[in-house]
Amino acid sequence: MEKAKKGRTERRRVGLLFDERMCKHKQAGGKHPENPERIRVIWDNLNAAGLLPRCVVLNAKESEDNHLALVHSKEHIDLIKTISSKNLKKMRKIANKYDSIYFNKGSSEAAYLAAGFVIEATERVAKGDLDSAFAIVRPPGHHAEESEPMGFCLFNNVAIATSVILNERPELGIKKILIVDWDVHHGNSTQKMFYKDPRVLVFSVHRHDSGTFYPESDDGSYNMVGEGLGTGYNINVPWEGGGIGDADYFAVWDHILLPVAKEFDPDLIIISAGFDAAIGDPIGGCCLSPYGYSIMLYKLMGFARGKIVMALEGGYNPTSLANATQACIEMLLDYKPPNRSLEDLPLKPTWPLIKTVRQALCIYWPILAVEIPDKVINMRLHIEVDAKLRQEEVYDRTLAEFEHARVSGSEDYFEGEIVLCEYVCNVLWPK
Repeated sequence: MEKAKKGRTERRRVGLLFDERMCKHKQAGGKHPENPERIRVIWDNLNAAGLLPRCVVLNAKESEDNHLALVHSKEHIDLIKTISSKNLKKMRKIANKYDSIYFNKGSSEAAYLAAGFVIEATERVAKGDLDSAFAIVRPPGHHAEESEPMGFCLFNNVAIATSVILNERPELGIKKILIVDWDVHHGNSTQKMFYKDPRVLVFSVHRHDSGTFYPESDDGSYNMVGEGLGTGYNINVPWEGGGIGDADYFAVWDHILLPVAKEFDPDLIIISAGFDAAIGDPIGGCCLSPYGYSIMLYKLMGFARGKIVMALEGGYNPTSLANATQACIEMLLDYKPPNRSLEDLPLKPTWPLIKTVRQALCIYWPILAVEIPDKVINMRLHIEVDAKLRQEEVYDRTLAEFEHARVSGSEDYFEGEIVLCEYVCNVLWPK
């Protein structure tokens, strides 16, 4: 969507941050899943699609230590700062002390750049220089703990940027930040860093598999809701298996995230944008489509005046990573839902999970205490409808109204589902 201003149209200002120097961080010998091609394929694909000229391509600098120190210990900062100056044997020995970590001569610079780029993107959006931004960075960050690297992550880029804005830049007027982590893995570190902070609502939807899916702990359980003043401000939606697709994520958005986001009313949204729940990812085992990611983003753009920063986390299938990222950039630029029909229904375990999470949170967010209508949960309407039925004028109108309510996250969503369900059951397909 383009914004009208003084009789003319003004394109949405979407920032892109990328630097080839982050590609210097790579595992010696063999091809690690978290490798330089991840960000190169994103950049090349955006260029081939003609999207780079439509964006504001930014340069940034390495993070400063005082910013890193807002969430990381001095010992950890010193480790990452000096690790690349050591010989390869020493780097390997140190890396082996940690969970799923490697180092090389480019690791220090890449880690400092990744953190600095996410800070820059967040500051630009917070100031209003940009409407939104996407930081195409690596190494990722949401597993990096306060005092140790973990899970391919060296610094927690999103947590650092969040802390800089809230604690170092009060003049920007950002008082509440919503972090949405849609990476297929639980953002263990992000959760811990803001577990007691009511200024930050941390929402993570991830595979949990009863604590056996990485990072293999109970921290990603739905009952981890925060502590102290932050109680109720940590939300986990833990999938208990793979095969999760668009309809499942849409249901979680509509019935958990969006109602809470409306009540929280954030000033800024930062997305830990992992794409390892995408179709074909060798690690995630889920099946989110590029369309699915774009609609998840679209539903969030109605909050915080559209101030959204996306920071790359995981995603290990080059094709799905490039396609999903492109879909998100196009959404940030155009802000309009793709012209596409309804998706399949959520998997059977999705509704019980949504009910469980809502029950755990409704004491903090009363809007979640409202019962989801049985007709919504039990509806078995599929997309593939006979062409003759699609020609029915009433059906087409009802379907269009329902689609608009579903995609926009309208409060009429439940009512629209019920109306459509009743019409199909009673008029089109009577017993």
